[in-house]
Amino acid sequence: MLALSRKKGESLMINNNIEITVLDIKGDQVKIGISAPKEIPVYRKEVYVQIQEANKEAMTKPSPEAFKKLFE
Repeated sequence: MLALSRKKGESLMINNNIEITVLDIKGDQVKIGISAPKEIPVYRKEVYVQIQEANKEAMTKPSPEAFKKLFE
């Protein structure tokens, strides 16, 4: 993991098209802004993990409709 120090108003770049800016710092909270192309999804990690778990579950439990389509 790369660890960087940034002050309010400072940014960092990922690749050539993603900019992360420190917008505000209050106590133990940091507000960041992310500028990225629309085709690049950006999620909070807890939401990303939920999406991955839902996708994994959908892949392992075939629905009755999926079974019916196999025999049509």
